[in-house]
Amino acid sequence: MNAVTIVIASMCILMIAYRLYGTFMAVKVLKLNDSIPTPAHELNDGKDYVPTNKWVSFGHHFAAIAAAGPLVGPILAAQFGYLPGLLWLLIGAVIGGAVHDAVVLYASMRKKGKSLSEVAKEELGPIAGFCTGLAMLFIITITMAGLSMVVLHALENNPWGTFAVGITIPIAMGVGLLYKKTGNLKLASTIGFILLMVGVFMGPTIQETALGDFLTFDTRTLAIILPIYAFFAAALPVWLLLAPRDYLSSFMKIGVFIALIIGVFIINPSIQFPTVTKFVNGGGPILAGPVWPFISITIACGAISGFHAFVGSGTTPKMLDRWSDIKVVGFGAMLVECLVGIMALIAATALQPADYFAINSTPEVFKTLGMNVVHLPELSKEIGLSLEGRTGGAVTLAVGMTYIFTSIPWFSHLASYFFQFVVMFEAVFILTAIDAGTRVARYLIQDFFGEYYKPLKKTDWVPGSIFASALACFMWGYLLFSGDIGSIWA
Repeated sequence: MNAVTIVIASMCILMIAYRLYGTFMAVKVLKLNDSIPTPAHELNDGKDYVPTNKWVSFGHHFAAIAAAGPLVGPILAAQFGYLPGLLWLLIGAVIGGAVHDAVVLYASMRKKGKSLSEVAKEELGPIAGFCTGLAMLFIITITMAGLSMVVLHALENNPWGTFAVGITIPIAMGVGLLYKKTGNLKLASTIGFILLMVGVFMGPTIQETALGDFLTFDTRTLAIILPIYAFFAAALPVWLLLAPRDYLSSFMKIGVFIALIIGVFIINPSIQFPTVTKFVNGGGPILAGPVWPFISITIACGAISGFHAFVGSGTTPKMLDRWSDIKVVGFGAMLVECLVGIMALIAATALQPADYFAINSTPEVFKTLGMNVVHLPELSKEIGLSLEGRTGGAVTLAVGMTYIFTSIPWFSHLASYFFQFVVMFEAVFILTAIDAGTRVARYLIQDFFGEYYKPLKKTDWVPGSIFASALACFMWGYLLFSGDIGSIWA
């Protein structure tokens, strides 16, 4: 099996699903009606409820839902072979994930953009609402701290990555102000995209200067900086920082995977993994359990994920300009995330199985597998880093994408550059879910504690917004800074 066949077949399935099943959901099931004003128009406050162009909303929603899951989940699931992960991504996303995201978004908008806990309270009663709100608050606190831990390790002593991620903040704020003043999305997008690319490619130069030394942070410093950034992303008007930053980040997210698709078409790598491996019945070095249900546990984001319900009942329902935008934003973004997961799976399975297991297993465990590495010593030398025993999936994605890109003759000598770029890209990919997730946590706190102090319920009440944002950042920031999330997240 070659990668091009998988990519073409998967893209055809996803496009057909969007055109036929997405339209069926929008027209026949949800019966979306653009003559009815959306919550963004009905409750427009210029801060949280803001009618937003559907492509900006798409960029924000996609950037918020696509975090570490579609990157590392399919890579870890490659232990079972390429077919189980591929089937679960396609089936799960089409009949599960895309439907789930669209329906949650619709349900929240029907309830004036309220969170899922408020929807549960109105539909099922106060006890169900309280339990749902408490569970959601607990889960999102753990999730934000866990995702931040991944970003922490990606940016630790990495001035290139820190600069490239940090520069997106002033660029996004400039784009937000420009778009609000001119209403010209093409102009704002073009300027923002150019500045974003300049920032990314200046990174290697920056790290050799005094500014690079200034931007070299250890994990404890980053554990303070990340919650501070998230506070401003949660508290400031959505059009000023959160939406434009996620929108611009989506260009980078989708652009990198388009480049990966082009790379696959150019070199047409063979899938080195078998259809299924001997580990489908359990006992694997990465995932101990059998292919079912471990495949659906490992690949959540990319197929179907409850985290998407936070975003679909948090920031996005307060931004949609028209009801019909649900099809593009809710249904469509999930299918694009599925394609991201498929490309991550291809990046992993294009490696030799022995090389893959050597990266994702501890050296002690790898010795018991009876495998001999093939290209790993050569890749380690080109990248300038020992790759064995770097578990978790993130390094495997960087190695797999580097392997594909450097197989193109023009880029054969840029292995170290591509590896560092993908590591930085993973941090950007995940950080957009952290800032949106923190804003969702702010809404949950306002809904939850608003039962006891009514002014907190008002999202446009500035003291309440500041208090809830600070509390959300403190909760997950404490877990991150103390290191406790390292044991909880496992």
